[in-house]
Amino acid sequence: MISDDYKIVIRADKRPRGEHERRFNAPQIDEVAVVIVDNENTSRDIIVQRRRKGLQRIAETHRSYDALQYPLIFLHGEDGYHFNIKQIHPKNGIETNKKVTSKEFYAYRLMIRDNEVYNHILNTRRLFQQFLVDMYAKIEAERMLYIRLNQKKLRTEEYIHLRDAIVNDGNIDDIGTMVILPSSYIGSPRHMHEYTQDAMTYVRKYGRPDLFITFTCNSSWPEIKEQLKYGQTSMDRHDIIARVFRQNK
Repeated sequence: MISDDYKIVIRADKRPRGEHERRFNAPQIDEVAVVIVDNENTSRDIIVQRRRKGLQRIAETHRSYDALQYPLIFLHGEDGYHFNIKQIHPKNGIETNKKVTSKEFYAYRLMIRDNEVYNHILNTRRLFQQFLVDMYAKIEAERMLYIRLNQKKLRTEEYIHLRDAIVNDGNIDDIGTMVILPSSYIGSPRHMHEYTQDAMTYVRKYGRPDLFITFTCNSSWPEIKEQLKYGQTSMDRHDIIARVFRQNK
């Protein structure tokens, strides 16, 4: 007679023989993050082996990338984001010539609507966190690609730092292919420089500040808890935390 009282035990301090110690251990944190280390801005992709024509590369901007990367979320192979999605006019419902950006597409998918019965993406917990950071990396990659291919439209020749580099170095061949990030790109040098100039303007007009106030989000706020589904915790819904924090800030 075979007993069915066996169970799998995951211990963070143990590992299978010959395997890396952090491959099979239990996660010790409540958040999922991504680190992108690549100056060449190479795209992520999936390699699919076809039945007759060998291998096929599926880029992250392909309509089937999301379904191949997250088969547990997109069980029916639903289309993900791609470059040919057109915007729909909100009043007449007619397709326009403007294209939907990746940021708009995924914001639409994550939005909570009153007439929507169930959004399964918001209920996949840790996989939902991985999906969020993965899609955000895709959004940033698309935005960086646009900035790199539209430097003339962004008028990079008027940027003072680039002009100073040409004057001081004398040889523009030594500069390389420089991509100037606009101040609208959060975290870029021009964005931080703009924030610094704004802060100095306030100090010059109103004087030195007397208080330095920080605002921290409390995951136990009622506005957050009342939006959680059954069995969820605040760590399962970073989208709600971000929205509530932005409203209260």
